[in-house]
Amino acid sequence: QHALNSGIRRYHVAPVLCQRAKVAMSHFEPNEYINYEKLEKNINIVRKRLDRPLTLSEKIVYGHLDDPAKQEIERGKTYLRLRPDRVAMQDATAQMAMLQFISSGLPKVAVPSTIHCDHLIEAQSGGEKDLRRAKDINQEVYNFLATAGAKYGVGFWKPGSGIIHQIILENYSYPGVMLIGTDSHTPNGGGLGGICIGVGGADAVDVMAGIPWELKCPKVIGVKLTGKLSGWSSPKDVILKVAGILTVKGGTGAIIEYHGPGVDSISCTGMATICNMGAEIGATTSIFPYNERMKKYLGKTGRADIAALADEFKQHLVPDSGCQYDQVIEINLSELKPHINGPFTPDLAHPVSDIGAVAEKEGWPVDIRVGLIGSCTNSSYEDMGRSAAVAKQALAHGLKCKSKFTITPGSEQIRATIERDGYAKILREVGGLVLANACGPCIGQWDRKDIKKGEKNTIVTSYNRNFTGRNDANPETHAFVTSPEIVTALSIAGTLKFNPETDYLTGADGKKFKLDAPDADELPKLEFDPGQDTYQYPPKDGSGQHVDVSPTSQRLQLLEPFDKWDGKDLEDMLILIKVKGKCTTDHISAAGPWLKFRGHLDNISNNLLIGAINIENGKANSVRNALTQEFGPVPDTARYYKKMGVKWAVIGDENYGEGSSREHAALEPRHLGGRVIITKSFARIHETNLKKQGLLPLTFADPADYNKIHPVDKLSIVGLKDFAPGKPLKCIIKHPNGSQETIMLNHTFNESQIEWFQAGSALNRMKELQQKSS
Repeated sequence: QHALNSGIRRYHVAPVLCQRAKVAMSHFEPNEYINYEKLEKNINIVRKRLDRPLTLSEKIVYGHLDDPAKQEIERGKTYLRLRPDRVAMQDATAQMAMLQFISSGLPKVAVPSTIHCDHLIEAQSGGEKDLRRAKDINQEVYNFLATAGAKYGVGFWKPGSGIIHQIILENYSYPGVMLIGTDSHTPNGGGLGGICIGVGGADAVDVMAGIPWELKCPKVIGVKLTGKLSGWSSPKDVILKVAGILTVKGGTGAIIEYHGPGVDSISCTGMATICNMGAEIGATTSIFPYNERMKKYLGKTGRADIAALADEFKQHLVPDSGCQYDQVIEINLSELKPHINGPFTPDLAHPVSDIGAVAEKEGWPVDIRVGLIGSCTNSSYEDMGRSAAVAKQALAHGLKCKSKFTITPGSEQIRATIERDGYAKILREVGGLVLANACGPCIGQWDRKDIKKGEKNTIVTSYNRNFTGRNDANPETHAFVTSPEIVTALSIAGTLKFNPETDYLTGADGKKFKLDAPDADELPKLEFDPGQDTYQYPPKDGSGQHVDVSPTSQRLQLLEPFDKWDGKDLEDMLILIKVKGKCTTDHISAAGPWLKFRGHLDNISNNLLIGAINIENGKANSVRNALTQEFGPVPDTARYYKKMGVKWAVIGDENYGEGSSREHAALEPRHLGGRVIITKSFARIHETNLKKQGLLPLTFADPADYNKIHPVDKLSIVGLKDFAPGKPLKCIIKHPNGSQETIMLNHTFNESQIEWFQAGSALNRMKELQQKSS
């Protein structure tokens, strides 16, 4: 305790902070305790009410209910009011989240919260240089986040600390925690038995303000694992296989709960990998039951006290015997083959043994230009060790990578430890470039020089997403996702046609050899090396801290409240764009070079829907201005309509808004005058974000009605005065020839969400309630 109080780095110390009844949630917050007793009490109340065995997901979710005795509970139907334990924000989304929190007028966050600087570092020439450049370019934003964190009681992880999800796994996730994070891959923490959910910034503001957080009661999909992983098969192959089965929307509205005897053959960080990429199937989150692999990881990361407490409450950290799942998938790990998914979508699954032939048949480039390992999905010590084991074999035969090769450590702790233990040296020797501890190319922060935009090429990564243009803004880059060890092997071979399980390489001496399946320790034999100290503690009293936002800044902009609903139906709206096919949040609000404007709503709105394909002409960022009849960029057209006082709508296809949690994809259309988004279906996070900002996300009662609306039509949404949960709304379509037709639109609004719409946004409604209470 003396060491903690004297300022020595807290994760160097692994004491039991207090008696077992009081164990700290993290070394960084010694006075915030894990409350398993409350979790147990709530679970018992709900179990008695439901009178049935509970899944693990249900135990932790219902264990965090605001009112477990009265909460209506029906999977897939009711909205739950929950009390999460903590909040985490990455720097690109934290800007808008903190700007909204500032607007709330509250003096301090109500729950432990952290900001992580990982999204604004562009991969260019290597870790140290790229980090220095990022600190210089983003100084204004980093200063804002650091000072806002200090003022409002939020911990601040400086640039270079690592990727948010690796930091959470190392320091903040624990069995039974409920954590929300402003990044879609927050479910990574499920690898430590927590319910960790990706949300938009407005949701984070609710929790930081001490308001119960709403979530539609999730269904539970069980994935039963049998057998044991071996050889070239890895944890990544589990989720690549599941993605192929469920597709990008098959997990929507559900928690994926892994169980069965095969679970114990997977390391804790391997479980995190599987949970992380569950975001790609639309799942609310994913989770594994508490076991010895988690206990081992907690001990190695200085949290043996948490493991000891979890042991006492283990019956609440595993599913009940006989619990029922809404759907069950069974995977025999002993039969699971290495997989590679892509291109252009993460659910297009192929065994590695087949990808070469499939690529040739489809006309995809088989020569691999770049292999990239790391990212929040696969940058653990074990991942780096297995990749180094492959690289070491190639070096022993005089070979280096034929493809360019990059390595992204997940955290400063991982970077320092793989440097100490020699993994980084091996990966450099085989031709690798070690990048900064940050997201980098995974989110489009990549100053790629080896190709020109529009040049058809293939890359292989250990990342999670591979949407068109996602990594390098080149729509002709065919990106495939797989495990780090398969990326390494394919980069050495330089082609998709290489299968490391069966094929031979030719060494520098002309002799053929086959790579052995990689083997590596899941955790270092020595303690982790924490590396540089990169954490800023919030002061006990931050009330005197000044937070600076210049009115002339091009990076930051204080928010103005959105206008309230005027009490009338939305009549004669123009259609900004009718989207054809896949429309992710990357299409709606691109990342890459646009990340620098994430704190300035007006500037970033200049990327609104520039990646979406217009059904009228098959082009991106080219729509007809219905008032001038001229074609032009989507944002310019939206601004013109706003200037003329004309409301507009967007028409979308299936799973609209899949991908990132970025709420800018909801803020931008609201800011530029949009009122309604009508689609065949929505991704969960994006639908909630739209509601939070006062927009109407609606779905066709009959998906075929998508074909009845044309870009030149006008739309009216009628019946808003009687807007009520479960009651469909009418949409009148007015065609240019004067004819009309009426279709029905469904919605998922509950009573409080209708109040958000009526107030203009969830933040406006929060302020109204604050004024009433005061």
